[in-house]
Amino acid sequence: MPAVSKGDGMRGLAVFISDIRNCKSKEAEIKRINKELANIRSKFKGDRALDGYSKKKYVCKLLFIFLLGHDIDFGHMEAVNLLSSNRYTEKQIGYLFISVLVNSNSELIRLINNAIKNDLASRNPTFMGLALHCIANVGSREMAEAFAGEIPRILVAGDTMDSVKQSAALCLLRLYRTSPDLVPMGDWTSRVVHLLNDQHLGVVTAATSLITTLAQKNPEEFKTSVSLAVSRLSRIVTSASTDLQDYTYYFVPAPWLSVKLLRLLQCYPPPDPAVRGRLTECLEAILNKAQEPPKSKKVQHSNAKNAVLFEAISLVIHHDSEPNLLVRACNQLGQFLQHRETNLRYLALESMCTLASSEFSHEAVKTHIETVINALKTERDVSVRQRAVDLLYAMCDRSNAQQIVAEMLSYLETADYSIREEIVLKVAILAEKYAVDYTWYVDTILNLIRIAGDYVSEEVWYRVIQIVINRDDVQGYAAKTVFEALQASACHENLVKVGGYILGEFGNLIAGDPRSSPLTQFHLLHSKFHLCSVPTRALLLSTYIKFVNLFPEVKGTIQDVLRSDSQLKNADVELQQRAVEYLRLSTVASTDILATVLEEMPPFPERESSILAKLKKKKGPSTVTDLEEAKRERSADVNGGPEPAPASTSAVSTPSPSADLLGLGAAPPAPAGPPPSSGGLLVDVFSDSPSAAAPLAPGSEDNFARFVCKNNGVLFENQLLQIGLKSEFRQNLGRMFIFYGNKTSTQFLNFTPTLICSDDLQANILGPTKPVDPAVDGGAQVQQAVNIECVSDFTEAPVLNIQFRYGGTFQNVSVKLPITLNKFFQPTEMASQDFFQRWKQLSNPQQEVQSIFKAKHPMDTEVTKAKIIGFGSALLEEVDPNPANFVGAGIIHTRTAQIGCLLRLEPNLQAQMYRLTLRTSRETVSQRLCELLSEQF
Repeated sequence: MPAVSKGDGMRGLAVFISDIRNCKSKEAEIKRINKELANIRSKFKGDRALDGYSKKKYVCKLLFIFLLGHDIDFGHMEAVNLLSSNRYTEKQIGYLFISVLVNSNSELIRLINNAIKNDLASRNPTFMGLALHCIANVGSREMAEAFAGEIPRILVAGDTMDSVKQSAALCLLRLYRTSPDLVPMGDWTSRVVHLLNDQHLGVVTAATSLITTLAQKNPEEFKTSVSLAVSRLSRIVTSASTDLQDYTYYFVPAPWLSVKLLRLLQCYPPPDPAVRGRLTECLEAILNKAQEPPKSKKVQHSNAKNAVLFEAISLVIHHDSEPNLLVRACNQLGQFLQHRETNLRYLALESMCTLASSEFSHEAVKTHIETVINALKTERDVSVRQRAVDLLYAMCDRSNAQQIVAEMLSYLETADYSIREEIVLKVAILAEKYAVDYTWYVDTILNLIRIAGDYVSEEVWYRVIQIVINRDDVQGYAAKTVFEALQASACHENLVKVGGYILGEFGNLIAGDPRSSPLTQFHLLHSKFHLCSVPTRALLLSTYIKFVNLFPEVKGTIQDVLRSDSQLKNADVELQQRAVEYLRLSTVASTDILATVLEEMPPFPERESSILAKLKKKKGPSTVTDLEEAKRERSADVNGGPEPAPASTSAVSTPSPSADLLGLGAAPPAPAGPPPSSGGLLVDVFSDSPSAAAPLAPGSEDNFARFVCKNNGVLFENQLLQIGLKSEFRQNLGRMFIFYGNKTSTQFLNFTPTLICSDDLQANILGPTKPVDPAVDGGAQVQQAVNIECVSDFTEAPVLNIQFRYGGTFQNVSVKLPITLNKFFQPTEMASQDFFQRWKQLSNPQQEVQSIFKAKHPMDTEVTKAKIIGFGSALLEEVDPNPANFVGAGIIHTRTAQIGCLLRLEPNLQAQMYRLTLRTSRETVSQRLCELLSEQF
């Protein structure tokens, strides 16, 4: 920027500002401003032409008056005239006035655009910088139309100065954000990527911001930026603080650029192995630096250092492919949980919530449970306490469910009112999801109602009633427990609703005890009647008529209540109608008719838990990030019975009660044309005339391999669509939830999932599915449930094809669905003697398959253990004479057979090799399991 000469001080402006500040009242200020406006107006309209200095001074005064909140309706032309000046300060004030006061509809916009074009063509870097700043500040659609084609040329031109490149990159970013349709993609896109190699770090920083935004919408255009970004990041991470002196901030080299590069890499999946190795080194270096003692005690140093660290952890979580890094990230975040800085504790809890959703780091997150519970009890900041609740919810599994639920209930008594409803929903979900003993579930929900009854929504008590009705083994206990809970002098109305419903259905199960006789049950419920709202009273009246059927001995007492004026002449129409109809029913109906009309409620059909839907709604619109809430325990089960999904009305009909996967069973009617040349069976779940399927998406095989040892995560992602999976398997049955997330702001139309399934696979895997809404709103997520049954062992995997229309364009995506034989593995614990006895029994050559292969990943013991457990077998400790070897055992469950499986993995650290041996009672099973497991190491 050129130096400002002494004569540019504008003494008149300084005097005017001083006068305004010295005004004693608002009236005095307005009077002084009006006087000045009259003077400026007269100067502009005078006969004598004003010189550049005077125009600049008066325009600057107008700008100051506008900033004080007063309207300015003249002076715009004088400001435009300043743009043609060759003096920097005059041109600067002209651009400043235009940026603040001129709107896009102004008649002067054409003159302004011409002046900007002249400055951009001048090749004077100072003037070009001012013009680019003005375009970015205005950022209107008109500006984009005029300059969106010119700015990319300036950005990639070889003779453009570094300062102008910076301004051009940021200006183009501003125009793309306001009018993306007006910024043309062309040859410049491949050239702008190479700015990441520029010697000037300011240019690299600005270019990284631009490329990150462009890559989010056009990833294919900028995929070459990944290797360049990793290379640049590597140079920064490995540099000393003295190497980048101008860009070192409190001993942290280029922290802003590092953060931007890490964010750019999060736009893409893990890179190729060569680049991935270098990126892994960078991330390890960042994690290592976080462990080093601080080089400065100032907060700026720790802020810059932690900013890079948290962005690196976000990238590790995004890739979800490096177990070592995930565990290290978790341990690093664990150190922040007790940091004295509140913001660090908050960020650590938030990041660990996401880490808890990874198969590889879930166990590491669980080790910090005591620290998180302590934060829940002692943290002063409510937002940090809320993140602690979220983390407890995310890390919960069967091993710690009772502890976490108990701590949440304990905290609920003193929790802030703003988060109580969310905690209630989470406790209800966890209690249902991980209830091994349903008596514990009933106790938990009743305790929940007692502690926070006002925050227990209808979905919660509806759900507990559904589960009690669907579970014969808990009905008697539930009736006994609610009966005892209702004896409290004060109980919440939601408890009365649950008690009324359960006693009305199952009160007969406890009627044999004199302490809970039919008459006692009735008097207990009726004592709460006058305290309840109308809907609860209506429910209790239904309970009373149920009692008439269950306990004939109380019929007269209940009829007296129904006959009373308070019921028959009740002001509420619903209560009055129920009383009249129930009284008449109990009077005229025979015992058989009563038993038929008032018979026990049948089991509820299972569907997605309404509590979970309620929690998602409370957390905001359903988005793709909801996938991260999926728990990583492969044995997790939604309790309350298997989920029979309703058949689609347009699905292919089948004569058997079990359809194959996604509704394929019997062959559809023979088509008039020739059969598909692929030889596979292609049936659309929701349409009778499917389109041709696309080839497998890039990276589909890699993603498929990642899911062999895990059940949950993101299966596919591009700029439009994210497909996530949450699966659970038990013996020969499985359930898979497929999440389709719309990442755009535009609705998907004709959204149609289709399955490609060979005849052999179709015969070996059976299960119905739920249909999906054909319209998926922008930013929304829809879920599809698939029930699976393994009939016999299989080797292939089905292909999921998704077709939809986005913005008038047909989209066609195909991915392999990770339904593999090992998903039906059930772990089996065995002693050393039993293992080797069984190993010898399976000694026939046809029963053993062995593979010797080179290690593809670092040979880490803990990661290997996690993968073997994730594969489905039990990891048997102290069985093999060589402690370095890994031994596993399990049973593959199919409908027709149970196939015992033994495995032995022998690592050779020196040669970086593995020998994997599998023995089963069936050759095809040994071969398939060996293929699947060997790909994991």
